[in-house]
Amino acid sequence: MTFGDSEALLAPGWAGSPASAATSDTAYLRALLDAEAALTRTQASLGLAPAEAATAVDAAAEVSRFDTPSIALRARDGGNPVIPLVADLTQAVGGEYGAYVHRGATSQDIMDSATMLVAARTLDLVLGDLDRTEGALARLAAEHRDTVMPGRTLTQHAVPTTFGLKAAGWRSLVLDARDRVSAVRGSLPAQLGGAAGTLAAFTAFGAADTQVLTAAYARELGLAEPVLPWHTLRTPIADLAGALAFTAGALGKTAVDVLTLGRTEIAEVSEGSGGGSSAMPHKANPVRATLVAAAARRAPQLAATLYGAMAAEDERPAGAWHAEWEPLRDLLRLVGGAARATAELTEGLRVHAEVMREHLGLTHGLIVSERLAVSLAPVLGRARAKELLTATAKRAVAENRPLLDLLGEEPELKDLDLVDLTDPARYTGSAGSLTDRALERR
Repeated sequence: MTFGDSEALLAPGWAGSPASAATSDTAYLRALLDAEAALTRTQASLGLAPAEAATAVDAAAEVSRFDTPSIALRARDGGNPVIPLVADLTQAVGGEYGAYVHRGATSQDIMDSATMLVAARTLDLVLGDLDRTEGALARLAAEHRDTVMPGRTLTQHAVPTTFGLKAAGWRSLVLDARDRVSAVRGSLPAQLGGAAGTLAAFTAFGAADTQVLTAAYARELGLAEPVLPWHTLRTPIADLAGALAFTAGALGKTAVDVLTLGRTEIAEVSEGSGGGSSAMPHKANPVRATLVAAAARRAPQLAATLYGAMAAEDERPAGAWHAEWEPLRDLLRLVGGAARATAELTEGLRVHAEVMREHLGLTHGLIVSERLAVSLAPVLGRARAKELLTATAKRAVAENRPLLDLLGEEPELKDLDLVDLTDPARYTGSAGSLTDRALERR
């Protein structure tokens, strides 16, 4: 049996992405070793271990010295990879300083701290791609502030809108995701509690103030200082799950809109470089949008597993903690891949304004019927206006004639500027100012 870092044959959404490398087995091993080395350095800085011990552990904690497949297989005996890793690291340090490896900690301290390191490193990559996406959407919104297109509700033409407003809406969701990811990134805590969350072993080793110890350990790792050991207080995992699931959904909104607007019979937008088909040479499939949409559909269920793991009994649970590892890594990978794909999608998105304009006429002018109803009521009275619009709307469809021509035949309307009233570009409401307001957000 062999193991690989990516194993992404069935995961094109994140294969080859920066998040793939940041969440690989090698990356996790690196984080586990970082957590162990930081613990020894922390104790040395507080006089609880010799400085030489910290140097020795740092020198030994090189990923290349450890057999990841072996650690994975031996993890079955203890239920987690920290136990065999500690044995290997202790042997690698050797001599009198081997005893300072993992001193006072429990496996969950190292596993949770390493998981927070992996999450932090991955979220930094996600934030970079969200910034790219935000920038691309800001440019699209500004460029197409007044590009009129059909607004659609329940799949049907409703009233006119603008592509600028649509892009501004996508950007707003991306900024919401950025804010949530940034907040979670800044709050990811180190974990240090010892066997049952009391830090008792550290006091036995001479730690006069375990709060100082915990704060120093968090600083060594570049993570937040926890108020309490959180072995069974899983707020950090739940918050991370929520931010990731939200981000997947926020990016998914852009993706599904692109998929809809990019259909052959709509073709109002297209991906800058579509993917091919194994059977149909003519196709340019919206691959990036497809992969983002897939991630958005998977993320909520993964987050649900992590929320379910919050019901963790005692001071260390049997199963709830263990259930977190794979879905959390999957979430990080999915969102990392989706963020990369969305950045590429939005940076290369092609907007076909002429097609949008053409589609405004598909309903023979009925797309502005709301405006006409409001405008004609003061002239004809509400009942007569409704009667006239209902009749002419039916005729427009049945006779395949523009609503403007039919209304022009009505003597009652001879004094109205029907060209203006039936122009979709004159009925976009506050779309322009809403777009401007959205773009003020940084």
